[in-house]
Amino acid sequence: MYVRTVATAAVLGAAAVLNPGPVAAPAQPPAALSALAGIPEESGAPLVIAHRGASAQAPENTLAAVDAAALLGFRWVENDVQRTRDGELVVVHDEGLARTTDVEERFPSRAPWRVRDFTAAEIATLDAGGWFGPAWAGARVPTLRAYLHRLDRNRQRLLLEVKRPGLYPGIEGDILRVLRAEGWLDPDRVRRRLVVQSFDAESLRTVRRLAPRVVTGFLGTPPVAELPAYAAFTDQINPPHTTLTADYVAAVQRLKGPHHRPLRVNTWTVNDPAGARRVAAAGVDGIITDRPDLVREALEERTEPGKR
Repeated sequence: MYVRTVATAAVLGAAAVLNPGPVAAPAQPPAALSALAGIPEESGAPLVIAHRGASAQAPENTLAAVDAAALLGFRWVENDVQRTRDGELVVVHDEGLARTTDVEERFPSRAPWRVRDFTAAEIATLDAGGWFGPAWAGARVPTLRAYLHRLDRNRQRLLLEVKRPGLYPGIEGDILRVLRAEGWLDPDRVRRRLVVQSFDAESLRTVRRLAPRVVTGFLGTPPVAELPAYAAFTDQINPPHTTLTADYVAAVQRLKGPHHRPLRVNTWTVNDPAGARRVAAAGVDGIITDRPDLVREALEERTEPGKR
């Protein structure tokens, strides 16, 4: 179980936008969320990215976690996209639904409770918040469309992971169709607002072929000798923090990707101050974290006079 600070819990508890029930979102964002409009596009490296939303403050990959990230002041969030039996795109991390929903209680005979074995209507009935705490009981697994609408409302950006594309042939095209329909592939928006990432190199090549303007990121740590081959189809190399060295970061950043800009490095998943300071010192461009508030504080302390 995650540990939440009293101060953070108080802020989140007071915010109506974190009501986890099926309440329609207001047409305009609350003032606290509107404040994100004043955050620069790139407020300095490394960028802090909320992993599955602010997933230490609210149940991962829910709209509540998106709002929690916004209330904490974070523009970028990361999520995971999979496909239901009837073709709807939903935001959920695991191949199975058991860890983060009440699917075992609602559908006891449907083990192993895989996302791809359920319809969107069935998944929409699941409680995706109660496992995290009583205050979030009733939160739902969002569709990708609903997720994008919430990001639009909050003026946030998205690091979208194509999850297990081998299980979902053609999912790249499905994702791009939804992104296009919701305006996320418009020329004036796609460059600064969206990154599509995957552990699967072929999936990223498909995204590149279908939508050349989209910025992509490869999840993993390819050998340095192979980096030029990756630079042909991806704009980012996003390794786990456990594999990271300053020399590796420098080797990545020396190369230019398909959009003729230096490759970026966003590392994951860093949840402690010492780790945040270490990867920042290694020169990463971004830090993906369940605790964006804690990482931001560690980075701010690092830049204060007299701090190391």
